[in-house]
Amino acid sequence: MRKSDVLYRAGEPVAQLLVVHRGRIRIVRMTPGGHERLVRVLGPGDFIGEGAFLTGERPDHWATALSDAQLCVFRHEDLAGLVAEHPSIGLGMLSALSRRLSETERRWAAGSSAEVDVRLADYLLDLPARRTGGVAQLSLPMAKKDIASLLGTTPETLSRALARMARDGLVTLRGARGIELSDPDRLLDLASGR
Repeated sequence: MRKSDVLYRAGEPVAQLLVVHRGRIRIVRMTPGGHERLVRVLGPGDFIGEGAFLTGERPDHWATALSDAQLCVFRHEDLAGLVAEHPSIGLGMLSALSRRLSETERRWAAGSSAEVDVRLADYLLDLPARRTGGVAQLSLPMAKKDIASLLGTTPETLSRALARMARDGLVTLRGARGIELSDPDRLLDLASGR
């Protein structure tokens, strides 16, 4: 699958579970005003199509390749047999859905805050980081416009919030996507609303 290919659109029948093997898939909902709202980005090991498998409902979102991707495809009728034969597959799906629900609830709670800085701090702290010389370094996994959409703001507002955090010594910006968490304790206080 190539970057920008559409896996499916809202309302289309989905009769398969798609597991990301390589690449990234963006899940987008359309607002009543016709704007895209990024819901989440899937990476290796993540899956979509479980809603149609479990409930028979058609999706209310679009799935598009954010990068070149490779997917493992399980037709729903085959998946039912696999889950019956290997219950651990069903338990794995439940575990992943539970984590996704927890993340959604946390993001909703943070999103109800009027402060973009709070949502951004929470998002940054949730990204995987590597430690170099005692400093947590991370790389933004997607374009800032997509991160802004995910956080329910505009790219301009996101850029201003990042600049404020840098000015206040919470983060150090490194190029277009690199970020060092200069003061993770204060960043955690901000994300917690303290």
